Amino acid sequence: MDILKNITEQLHGDITEASFEGANIVLYTNNAKFFREGEGKIKEIVGQIKKRIELRADQKILPSQEETEKKIREIVPEEAEITKVIFDFHRSIVLIEAKKPGMVIGKQGSILEEIRKTTLWIPQIQRSPAINSKITENIREVLYANNNYRRKFLDSIGKKIYKEWNPEKVDEWVRITFLGGGRQVGRSSLLLQTPNSKVLLDCGVDVASQGQNKFPFFNVPEFDIAQLDAVIISHAHLDHVGLLPYLYKMGYKGPVYMTPPTRDIAALLSLDFIGVAYKQAARPLFSSVDIKEMVKHSICLNYNEVTDVTPDIRLTFYNSGHVLGGAMIHLNIGNGLHNLLYTGDFKYARSRLLDPAVTNFPRIESVITESTYGARGDIFPPKKESEENFLKLISETIKKNGKVLIPELGLGRAQETMLILEDAMRTGKLEKIPIYIDGMIWDINAIHTAYPDFLSSKVKSEIFQDQNPFTSEFFSRVGSPQERKKVIEGEPCIVLATSGMLVGGASVEYFKEFAGNENNTILFVCYQGVGSLGRQVQDGITETKMMVDGREEKVAVNLQVHTIEGFSAHAGRNELMSFFNNLNPRAKRIIINHGEVSKSLDLASGLYKLNHVETTVPRTLETVRLR
Repeated sequence: MDILKNITEQLHGDITEASFEGANIVLYTNNAKFFREGEGKIKEIVGQIKKRIELRADQKILPSQEETEKKIREIVPEEAEITKVIFDFHRSIVLIEAKKPGMVIGKQGSILEEIRKTTLWIPQIQRSPAINSKITENIREVLYANNNYRRKFLDSIGKKIYKEWNPEKVDEWVRITFLGGGRQVGRSSLLLQTPNSKVLLDCGVDVASQGQNKFPFFNVPEFDIAQLDAVIISHAHLDHVGLLPYLYKMGYKGPVYMTPPTRDIAALLSLDFIGVAYKQAARPLFSSVDIKEMVKHSICLNYNEVTDVTPDIRLTFYNSGHVLGGAMIHLNIGNGLHNLLYTGDFKYARSRLLDPAVTNFPRIESVITESTYGARGDIFPPKKESEENFLKLISETIKKNGKVLIPELGLGRAQETMLILEDAMRTGKLEKIPIYIDGMIWDINAIHTAYPDFLSSKVKSEIFQDQNPFTSEFFSRVGSPQERKKVIEGEPCIVLATSGMLVGGASVEYFKEFAGNENNTILFVCYQGVGSLGRQVQDGITETKMMVDGREEKVAVNLQVHTIEGFSAHAGRNELMSFFNNLNPRAKRIIINHGEVSKSLDLASGLYKLNHVETTVPRTLETVRLR
């Protein structure tokens, strides 16, 4: 590649190999002196080409892994509590996992620099989860077991990004096709096309639907998996990522861009998706092999980190305030030709768990926004009022000797509920009774503890000070059918269980047992999809058919049913309007998706009146030309 040749020629024989890692350039040297002292020369070249370059030691001059680990443990203070040292030999990287990563980094990176100069390996740091997470361990194993494949794969991505293209040969245009998520909540998937690139934004399933309505439309002429350059995922809810492993099953071999927590949670929820299919005697869409392929091909970025994903598309993730690792996707297309913000799902208010969505961007022409709660009537009550109502309903149920079931989205909503309950019990606002956590929630909590930098400043500081709310004594994990039976037969309690819409998972098992007793309560705190059992219960059904001991039986619904407004991890109507009011720079066009028809149209009308800009509400399968 010309760019690599240009760099190596400037460095006069000190470089043994030059390659790509995605959009980044990596240089290898067998000259230890140059490795330790050549930073100035590298910075000069970075200034010229405006691309990220990393200098690494050639494998031939690296000390052994045993010797290196011994040296690292000598350099790093014991109080850092190193839990693992993992070597990526093919890329000259050593991953140091520790309970206190700040002590591995040292003041202004001094300890990291000492490790680098002493061992010649490139140290990377990760926090050990406060709760052991099998999924995080497995993901790291997949990445490092395939490190030679990863190196070749990342190099091939770079070659594609830096390939020569001539924009003068074709018209400059940008268009987006809604393969799912147009005028509905579920199966979000958008195909962005330019003359040079095809990129998929999200790849979800609609868990509340049946048949073809469950999946995005991939059987259309515009969508050719062989021509797909990249997939970008906003966050790990199934309606945005649930079909991603299936793409790899169908032969996709390209990159998927997401934040590190999104990668871990997407893998976990995909494995659960397989488990739920088996429980429902259905054939899973994909296997754990396809999930491994997804992980192997993932490229993770932190917020505000800029990278090229194709020759003419540059990506930056920004905090969306929705869930751990959830991101708004900003795309600079055609070197400034058009700037698109795809919000995914977002929350424009501070929650206990997360900081609010970002509103300042370098440039914006078009915005694609969600509209889950976009209708004029979708005004959430103040957070304090919602929390007081929530705790009052729980107290009333406990006084009647009843049990409280809270069906939860394992990601985001459940953690917010846990923070409210933990605070209420610690401060005496709520009687101390058992809180049982069932389903995916516990494993997702573990991932939260591994990535505190993505959380609100308050929760982050609690985790750093060993006052982790997720490991509180008030919470007990339910890990087997026997333990679940004890909870069902036991004393008054609170149960948080997945899924949030009563569509498969542990929450359905509890509902079956709790539904007949009028002293029990079900509290809905998240969106209930059209067609889901949760929506039917919310709408007041008095009876439903469910599988009991392998037979379909009628189940009476006598328990108290309440919906807590204002707990949503989505922006309500006022937040949506405020977001666009404070958006800097202002959008020239607003495209609305991810909402029921009436809510999407209502939001479009409100935003048009407020901003006097073009608003569009495309249907699924419609294509919109952005430029």
